[in-house]
This record gives sequence, structure tokens and C-alpha cells, in this order.
Amino acid sequence: MSATPSVPQKPRRRPVTLHDLVLLAVLAVVFGFLYWALVQVWGWLQVAMGPMGDLAQNVLIGGWMVVAPLALYIVRKPGVGIVVEIVASIVEVVFLASPVGPTLILVGLIQGAGAEVAFAATRYRRYGWWVFVVSGITAALANLVLGMVRFGWAGQDLFALRVGFQFASGILLCGLLAKVIGDALLRTGVLDNYAIGRAAREAERAERAESAGEPAQPTAPDQPTVPDQAAERTQSAEQAEPKGTAHP
Repeated sequence: MSATPSVPQKPRRRPVTLHDLVLLAVLAVVFGFLYWALVQVWGWLQVAMGPMGDLAQNVLIGGWMVVAPLALYIVRKPGVGIVVEIVASIVEVVFLASPVGPTLILVGLIQGAGAEVAFAATRYRRYGWWVFVVSGITAALANLVLGMVRFGWAGQDLFALRVGFQFASGILLCGLLAKVIGDALLRTGVLDNYAIGRAAREAERAERAESAGEPAQPTAPDQPTVPDQAAERTQSAEQAEPKGTAHP
């Protein structure tokens, strides 16, 4: 009787852990305060831009969305960009008395969802620069549509300039800045135990294997690291040898 061949199962994505939730809470609180500080900069920039002061929010808009792609880059789980943006907006409204009011929570939801679209399109598997550029564009687009609905931007003067500022800010202050911050934190070692750190170690192992001429055996980017396979083979061989066998 022939045995049924076993089919290798695809590694499952790890669920969000308490470790991840703590980090997301910290990010939301920190960026909630930074977002509030950016509101103060917005007021000064309005004055500095004179007749075009209404466009100041479009110049800075990317800075109010940066935590979403940053959280996704570090934790790499569906929905975390939306959640962390909502919590950051709650921090602004409840603890810092943001002048926008409770509507800001809805804005955070839309901005977080817009930023997450790019990562969802890759099934949360790609985190190169181009993904962050697209994330900034989609986040800016979501916010632009919201502004057109709430404030009638499409029918106002300087709409083309507003759109240009909106997308430039989304790319620079949301997408690319999130990548830069994430990479900087990764270099410090504080993110070694998160998905971003595990993916970095896996990439290093694959690079070493390639340079040594050995086939790389990648794992899922958010799976925990495995012990060194060579050490395991050596240990298994030692356990299999009969007692009394002399080693050369």
C-alpha cells in the first residue's frame, strides 16, 4: 500500500501579538502629539503663505498620515495602518483638544485606509521604496477626495496647485519619510523582534547563502527565525551515532 505524499503547507501569517499592540499604541500616542504640533506649524505657515494660506494644509498633509505606512512597515499585518491612524487622531481630539474636533477620527480612518491600499495590493509582502511612494499617493488621493466633498475644493481657485502640493506632500512626508524613519529605527536594533527585523535577518541569510553559492531557503517575512540548519544536522548526527564511536 503506497503512502499518500504529504503536501507542504504554506506558512501562515502570524497574528498580531501583544508585543505588536504595545508598539502600535506607542506609535499612536507619539504621533498623536506630533500631529498636534504640526497643527501649530500649519497656523504659522498659513500666515507665511499670505493669499495662498489656505493651501498650507495641503503642503503639510503628508505629515499627518506618516504613522500609517510606518506601522505597516514595522508590524506588517493587515489593518494596522488604519488602526494606528485612528488612535492617533483620538489622542489629538481627547487629550490635546484638536481644533478639528471629533471629525478628525473619521479623517484618520480615511487617511489610514488610503495609505494602506498600496501595501494591501502587494498582499503585505513588498516594502520597497516604490510601495511607499504609491502609499503616499493613495493616502493623498483619499484625503483630496475627502476635501473635495467637505470643502468643495474642486470648484475653488488654485485647485491645480492644491493637487500638486497634496501629492508632493503625500509622497515626501507620508510615504518616503515613513520608509526613512523605519530604516533608521531598524538600524538601532529596537525593532529586531518585530516583523521588519525578522525580514531583515532573513534577507541577510539569503544574501550570505547566495554569496556562498548555496540555495537560499526563504521563510515568510513575518515568520519567526529558525535555528541554524547546519547546527541541527550536526546535532542529529551526533545523537544517531552509537555510544563508544571515536571521533576523528
